[in-house]
Amino acid sequence: MKAAAVGMGVRWCAALFLLGIVATSHAELVVRDDLGNEVRLAAEARRIVSLAPHATELLFAAGAGRSVVGAVQWSDYPPEAKKIPRVGSYVSLDPERIAALAPDLVVGWASGNNPRVLEKLRALGLTLYVSEIRSLEQVATALERLGTLAGTEAQARKAADAFRDRWRRIRSRYADKPRVSVFYQIWHKPFMTVNGEHLISRVIELCGGRNVFDAAPTLTPVLNVEAVLAANPQVIVAGGMGEAYPEWLENWRRWPQLEAVKNGHLVFVPSDLLQRPAPRILDGAERLCEALDAVRTRMAQARRGP
Repeated sequence: MKAAAVGMGVRWCAALFLLGIVATSHAELVVRDDLGNEVRLAAEARRIVSLAPHATELLFAAGAGRSVVGAVQWSDYPPEAKKIPRVGSYVSLDPERIAALAPDLVVGWASGNNPRVLEKLRALGLTLYVSEIRSLEQVATALERLGTLAGTEAQARKAADAFRDRWRRIRSRYADKPRVSVFYQIWHKPFMTVNGEHLISRVIELCGGRNVFDAAPTLTPVLNVEAVLAANPQVIVAGGMGEAYPEWLENWRRWPQLEAVKNGHLVFVPSDLLQRPAPRILDGAERLCEALDAVRTRMAQARRGP
């Protein structure tokens, strides 16, 4: 009787073990990336390679920083990210070096990485999550999705909730402000800006601004000076230079006929606070919103006269 009970117990334990194996095999982690692709992992990602600076920031904010084993140049935030081995720059990746790190997840960038390199990584059997954030809500969603893939859901959800709450507070403060027209410069040779589909344009709108090139047909259009002169923005914003050496903004003083130049409405916001779709973009948003609000105040004072 005792032997039979023991035998039955062994068989029951074996059955539970087998059930556990089956459950584990079906407990895949499944999310969709920003392109709508289904991303599947059999288990939490423990070796992650980031192919964009903003992706590195997202991973750390989602609680997955310790799992990042490779990153691209300029992945410099948080400070711990500077110690991660490099796999090239986001525009010049080394697929062999990436594969050699044996990642179980690679986080790419649709509009920043070479699509042929991303396809090569897929061909090598690597699992890709492709980031292409075009709205502030997608920043929060990316945190949650990456947290799911890395097994850090609790921290990721907390970060996403905090982001949404801060975003709503900024929106409520500036939603009803008078609109000001803005030219945002992302590069100087040649002149480059963003259209209305770009996340930076969404931040301009959040602050009560209007992107003068929102109708441009490409995400990051190349311009000439004549196009900017014709648009005649009330504010020019640039971030691609050092705060102590704002040569991009100073160069615009050669065209005093521009309303922004004539009135001294030249604004600097560090590029990594606005050009990286990661949680710190709200730091950049607050700086931009405050600057546009100061412009509104000066414009109102000018209308009232001395």
